[in-house]
Amino acid sequence: MHEMALTEGVLRLLEDQAAAQHFERVRKVWLEIGELSTVDPEALRFCFEAIRAGTLAEDAALEIIRTPGRAYCMDCSKAVRVVQRYDSCPDCGGDRLQVTGGDEMRVKELEVE
Repeated sequence: MHEMALTEGVLRLLEDQAAAQHFERVRKVWLEIGELSTVDPEALRFCFEAIRAGTLAEDAALEIIRTPGRAYCMDCSKAVRVVQRYDSCPDCGGDRLQVTGGDEMRVKELEVE
């Protein structure tokens, strides 16, 4: 389960930012997770609950924002929305798509004290 490693990375990022920006507690974390990423939001939520005890995020709420998959179709020269990697273009049916977004995971915002 790579979600545990990702969650540990998020917690390290929170600790680094707490040291750099001088806050002591995280109240809320907003994570953007792309539809095309291989991250399971519910597994990530479970991992966050499991590792936050005793940390600056012990009482933090986790908000997950799903971002749509986006691609550029080289056949019809359009930016399109895709739900899965290797989908065909929803406009022309072409299969030459270049993913341009929705495959990332990032901390979008924090509420801190």
